[in-house]
Amino acid sequence: MPLRRKQLQVSHAYEQVSAEVEKQILDGTLRPGDQLPGEVEMAEMFGVNRSTVREGIRRLESEGLVRRSSPRRLVVSLPRARDLASRHKRALQLMEVTFLELWQVAIATEPLAAELAARSATESDIAALDENQLKMTHVVEAGESPVELDTAFHILVADCTRNRALQLAHEPIAFLLFSGLEALLPHSPRAPGRQLIAHQKMIDAIRARDPETARDWMRRHVEDFRRGYEMAKIPLDAPIAPMAARKARP
Repeated sequence: MPLRRKQLQVSHAYEQVSAEVEKQILDGTLRPGDQLPGEVEMAEMFGVNRSTVREGIRRLESEGLVRRSSPRRLVVSLPRARDLASRHKRALQLMEVTFLELWQVAIATEPLAAELAARSATESDIAALDENQLKMTHVVEAGESPVELDTAFHILVADCTRNRALQLAHEPIAFLLFSGLEALLPHSPRAPGRQLIAHQKMIDAIRARDPETARDWMRRHVEDFRRGYEMAKIPLDAPIAPMAARKARP
């Protein structure tokens, strides 16, 4: 569909350019793959100068709503789920969300993800879970931190669901919540071994197409994580730092 013409106010006009194009993408006037007019034509359509259009387009590109298929060709695109999740993760960090806030969401979404994974996982999905489990076993046996692989496991389970809404809501929470394992490990040396057992039980249930067992083991797993925090006397209401930030500390 062609872009509709609309006269804009010049105050913060670059924001209005991006907002108007975004509105037309969201209401279906513009569809993924549609080519946008050039900067000169868009400037004339919106009654602004070319540099204002250029700045508005940069904003849309940063949001993943448009992309350049060539230096002179701009098309409407769908934002990638990973990019959106990364933005949400940054927002949660800036809001200084706590372990408890994240855990309260995870105790609902993680078991649901495991249940749906048991219904929808493909053979390649299960192979990816097996590979993650093997790598994590080697890391734990070597006495190294399993945090990255643990986080990856939960994201893989969510990916198995084929539910895009769940995947998008799940990833930023999983990244921040399970990075909290870094703070727990010094207080609970048995935690990695317990994780491996729980992960294997979930993989077995997903492979067996047993959604109830997969859900039950994920619920136990997430509840066990909270118990570890409580036993270690780590405040549940303190802001949870991401794994990368913890590693960067002296």
